[in-house]
Amino acid sequence: MTPTPVQIFRDLHQRRAAGDPLVLPGPWDAPSARAFAGAGFPALATPSAGVAAALGHEDGRTPAAEMFAAVTRIVRAVDIPVSADIERGYGLPPKEIVDRLLETGAVGCNLEDSVAGVLQDPERHADWLAEVRAAAGDRLFINARVDSFLRGVTDPADAIGRARRYLAAGADCVYPLGVPPEQLPLLRSEIGGPINVAPSPGGPSIGRLGLLGASRITFGPYLQERSAAAVREMADLLRTGALPA
Repeated sequence: MTPTPVQIFRDLHQRRAAGDPLVLPGPWDAPSARAFAGAGFPALATPSAGVAAALGHEDGRTPAAEMFAAVTRIVRAVDIPVSADIERGYGLPPKEIVDRLLETGAVGCNLEDSVAGVLQDPERHADWLAEVRAAAGDRLFINARVDSFLRGVTDPADAIGRARRYLAAGADCVYPLGVPPEQLPLLRSEIGGPINVAPSPGGPSIGRLGLLGASRITFGPYLQERSAAAVREMADLLRTGALPA
C-alpha cells in the first residue's frame, strides 16, 4: 500500500541519526515552496510570521481565512508534505481547526501555548491539544510549541513539564522555542520525545544542534526575512541604475 503524505512525514521524523536532524525549510508562498522542493528537501514547514509578512500583515495579525488560503497555495505548489504553522488555531474549535487544515492538504501543524504574549495554563493547553488529536486521529502530525523560554521563563523545568504534558496529550513533537543550545541535552533526556529547534545566526550549526538533541530544524521567519533583504539590495542597485548580477 502506498504511504499517505502524513505517513511519509511521520517516517521522516523516525530513526534520525545523531547529528542528522530533519531539516524543514519554511516557505512563505508558492514560489519559495517550489524552490525548497526543487533543492531536494523532503518536506516543508510554513512559518506563520513569514506567511504574514508575505500577505502584508504583522505577525499574529493574519486572519484565519487568509492563512489557510496561503497554506493551500503552498501545498498545491509542491508534491512533498507540508506542515503549517497556524499559531494557536485562531480561536477555532479543535474540530474546525482539523477540518480546515485537512482541506488545505497540510499533513501537520504547529500549535502554540501562548496567546498575545501570555503563556497558557499547561494543563488546560494539554487538554485542548488532546481535543485536537481526538479530532485529527492519525491524519495530522502535531508539533506543540512550548513558549516558556520565549516568554522569559529561564528555568528549564517549566519547558520540560509542558513538553511532557503535550506529548502525553497526543503531540508528535515539541518545539521549545528559544531554548539555549546548552540546555538541549537536558531537555532531550528529560522530555523523551522529538524536539524541534530553530537555529540562530552565529549559533551552533544544524549538525551540532542535532548532536545536542534536536530532532528536527525549522527556521521561523528567518528565510523569508533573508529573501526580503535580498530584494531590498536589488532595489538599491536598481535605484542607482545598475542591474543585479
